[in-house]
Amino acid sequence: MALDFDYSQAFSRNTGWLTRSEQQLLRTKRIAIAGLGGVGGAHLITLVRLGIGAFHLADFDTFDLPNINRQTGAGMHNLGRRKTVALSEMALDINPRLDLKVFAEGVTGGNIASFLDGVDLYVDGLDFFAFSARRMVFAECARRKIPATTVAPLGMGAALLNFLPGHMSFEEYFGWEGCSELQMALRFLVGLSPAMLQRNYLVDPSTVDLNARRGPSTGIACALCAGIASTEALKILLQRPGVRAAPHGMQFDAYRNKTVRTWRPWGHRNPLQRVLLAIASRQWGVP
Repeated sequence: MALDFDYSQAFSRNTGWLTRSEQQLLRTKRIAIAGLGGVGGAHLITLVRLGIGAFHLADFDTFDLPNINRQTGAGMHNLGRRKTVALSEMALDINPRLDLKVFAEGVTGGNIASFLDGVDLYVDGLDFFAFSARRMVFAECARRKIPATTVAPLGMGAALLNFLPGHMSFEEYFGWEGCSELQMALRFLVGLSPAMLQRNYLVDPSTVDLNARRGPSTGIACALCAGIASTEALKILLQRPGVRAAPHGMQFDAYRNKTVRTWRPWGHRNPLQRVLLAIASRQWGVP
């Protein structure tokens, strides 16, 4: 079957939005994705269909029944299977010529160097509560001057932040140094979505339990995240204009039909951000 695959023909319908030379350039690019759950799997498949030629994929988890509402690859035939295995199969079915390097133990301190070696872009797919792994990956991206993007699924929308070489770092924006995990969760949530567009239609607040690392999620949000992240990837990799780096961000909420561009100079130290964090701390009972 791979002998019948023709890259130029397979991705020819991208032409028009991309030039033929840009499409061939994307074929040479390598993207790292840590986490292949809600957003990570959707990121991968969307980026494969864009024509990206190589990926580093990290995830230690297997598919379970509660993943079905939102995770690409989650279905009855994949329950109990490793996400890296199932999603690699899906990706290779789209493009049998893909260069895939799999990190089945997830991203760790022992493999972070290999995970980011030769990578042109990091796309964040880690679970919301994967604080130590996320902090480690973004710090290493900053050290290596690798652009990194994160798009979080919130309610029925998505919140975007890009961390680019020469601009504000992840730590400078969120300020996780010295924080407890509960404080990290709040800073991450408020930092991702200062506009909090999703807040007004949460019908059952009891489903959010930061202590138990649990919150509601939708496939709607994950699909939106994949579209936004892949668009940012296209612009970053092709050096197209219009990429905004943190402390600039964006949140789009499909339920409310609303888009907000956010800007938090000084990141977590911004006075307005501190007020929002204090309100959130009181609301969720976080010291």
